[in-house]
Amino acid sequence: MAQRIVLITGASSGIGLAACRVFSENGDRVYGLSRRPCPEEAVISLSADVTDEAAVKAAIGEVVSREGRLDVLVCNAGFGISGAVEFTDLSEAKRQFDVNFFGTAACIKAALEPMRDQKSGTIIVTSSVAGALSIPFQAYYSATKAALNSLVLATANEVRPFGIKLCAVLPGDIQTGFTDARAKEASGEEVYKALKKSVATMEHDERNGMPPSAIAKRMYALSKKRNPKPLSSVGIQYKACCLLGKMLPTRLSNWIVGKLYANG
Repeated sequence: MAQRIVLITGASSGIGLAACRVFSENGDRVYGLSRRPCPEEAVISLSADVTDEAAVKAAIGEVVSREGRLDVLVCNAGFGISGAVEFTDLSEAKRQFDVNFFGTAACIKAALEPMRDQKSGTIIVTSSVAGALSIPFQAYYSATKAALNSLVLATANEVRPFGIKLCAVLPGDIQTGFTDARAKEASGEEVYKALKKSVATMEHDERNGMPPSAIAKRMYALSKKRNPKPLSSVGIQYKACCLLGKMLPTRLSNWIVGKLYANG
């Protein structure tokens, strides 16, 4: 089989960097798209901010111009914010959507034409368990990931006739720089007594979570499948959480999440 051409966004650190390593170690020709260069020597770095639609389109166009095709796109760029909805500036919430949702949408949009022309391609999106089970004090982050799940499912049906596959991976707690990069809004702590403890619990769980390589390996496995599962999580506990979220009444599952993160 010919060497696959792979483009990974958010490639300079965390899950994106781990994905670059896994795909390149398995023989793929990997391009990393991020604001900072990917430190992996085997990866060809391209500089772009995913919120700049023109820059994203130009970068993907450059890959296709060089290689003649794009086989796999991994949309991983993103960040998190935390805080009470009442006290979070909507400008911050919009910035969260600009990167996590619209940045991903821009990458998908730019990749679809070349993939449609070649009648093949796989697009993998980094979502989150928080997109399936909304986390208090991470409401806007959860909302971006829930929106991504919907985007993946709808677009997968649109592009199926062209041989293009879309799927999303829903990580749980992962040990990456994502934790320290989170934009934390502390306003309202005197009103929302659970806010400080909730964020501290989340960050403790993330720092003790699974390595990013676990998610990268799942992404690689999905990229090789003829019919990848549309939404999949990694790790028994997170698979169980997503399953319970589907099986239990919404009121009950949301109450359980609230006990864990809001008033436990």
